[in-house]
Amino acid sequence: MAATGQKMCLLLHLLIFSWYIFTIWSNCSLQTSDKHPGVRSYGGRWKYLTFINLVLQAVFFGWCVFVDAVHMLVPVKHTRSGTPLTLTKARDFYFTALAFPVGTFVFASFWSLYTYDRELVYPKMLDEIIPVWLNHAMHTVIMPLLLLQMFLQSHTYPSRTRGISALALFSALYLSWVLWVHHASGIWVYPIMAHLSPVGLCVFLGGASLSMAPLYLLGEKLSLMMWSTTGNHQKKKKK
Repeated sequence: MAATGQKMCLLLHLLIFSWYIFTIWSNCSLQTSDKHPGVRSYGGRWKYLTFINLVLQAVFFGWCVFVDAVHMLVPVKHTRSGTPLTLTKARDFYFTALAFPVGTFVFASFWSLYTYDRELVYPKMLDEIIPVWLNHAMHTVIMPLLLLQMFLQSHTYPSRTRGISALALFSALYLSWVLWVHHASGIWVYPIMAHLSPVGLCVFLGGASLSMAPLYLLGEKLSLMMWSTTGNHQKKKKK
């Protein structure tokens, strides 16, 4: 990668990382309301996948800043892409197995439910607590930023077994956390869960978890489409 391109990546990653830090700070600075205790209830902000995703994205882009800086400043053994091998592998695995599919899920699931009936996921009373720009920062902007990252740098996908297994583990841990929050406090993280029968709840949670795998494959397909003609995209393992 040319020096100008390296500096551009570092600058963009620094800007995106700063944006996520600002968004998290803004989220944590919100005034709570008695109408919607939300973050004051059991589990705080950490029971919401939206907040967890913000932290995931901030950590990822912070790691990108670190990798870019190491590449520019430290003369170490380089890979074909120009970045130290172990750092590149960690960056690529994090992006492909977590950052892209989880971020895409938050974007797609939130706006799908919001369009169908916003009360099921984002009650209207939240408009009095969360500014419109912050809602879009948490649920909309994540998607174009992920696509920008995919365009900026080629990411070598791990084997599908490793990648989807890591994503499945994340999904299982979050699902267990949601169920534990309900068991410990009697509250459901999202309003839609309170409207479902036990069978409906199983179908909903199971469907949400299973939808992660297609999103992983979507990222793999988009990455291949973007980079297959450049000669920079390494062949991915399929097993």
